[in-house]
Amino acid sequence: MQESLYERLGGTETIKQIASDIVDNHMDNALIATRFADSNLPKLKQIVTDFFITGTGGPNLYKGKDMLTVHKGMNIAATEFMAVLDDALSALDKNNIGQKEQEEVLFILYSMRSDIVLV
Repeated sequence: MQESLYERLGGTETIKQIASDIVDNHMDNALIATRFADSNLPKLKQIVTDFFITGTGGPNLYKGKDMLTVHKGMNIAATEFMAVLDDALSALDKNNIGQKEQEEVLFILYSMRSDIVLV
């Protein structure tokens, strides 16, 4: 039996670090940083961690809203969405995640594009 993506990413502790790095990357990314300027960073990092864990086959921790509801009315541009993906890829690289797993994560994230961009 093949391990889940959650397991291949290193489980909760590694995903927690990846999520933290993603949020940090967003805060340093001039294209999208203003979207997160008023965020409670520890809470945001926990939400991203829970979302990531659940979405990769780990325990069902995410109790937040669906992506369409969260992003409705935000008028997110395609370039902003791609910046988020770039930040995620950078965090995966920083945490020495393999190419196959990176591709799977990007596929999952990209599959949400229609719920996020310009809704």
